[in-house]
Amino acid sequence: MTRYFTEDHEWIEVEGDLGTVGITDYAQGQLGDITFVELPEAGAAVTKGDSVSVVDSVKAASDVYTPVSGTIAEANHALGDEPELVNTDAEVGGWLFRVTLSNASELESLMDADAYKTYVESL
Repeated sequence: MTRYFTEDHEWIEVEGDLGTVGITDYAQGQLGDITFVELPEAGAAVTKGDSVSVVDSVKAASDVYTPVSGTIAEANHALGDEPELVNTDAEVGGWLFRVTLSNASELESLMDADAYKTYVESL
């Protein structure tokens, strides 16, 4: 599996043509305590850059953008009962949705882990 990052602090981990998407640990730290997560519907067609989810926290509501185009395969419904999973396990159990990629070449415009680390350090 390969993991990529966006400048909006989303991550996508790709295996085959399926990508698992969430927000980075940096993003959840900036948001503070997560109180609610609005998830996309399975089967929805999405285009890279679309706002497909919203994460509400004690500080703000933040849109989550899909890093790739495709079709929503599933959402992490565990977040309905435990939105705080995004805080405690942002880059594993706190994933938001899975998307079936329609254009894998879109991954080329995303950052790898080293580039993302450098990007965050520059903020």
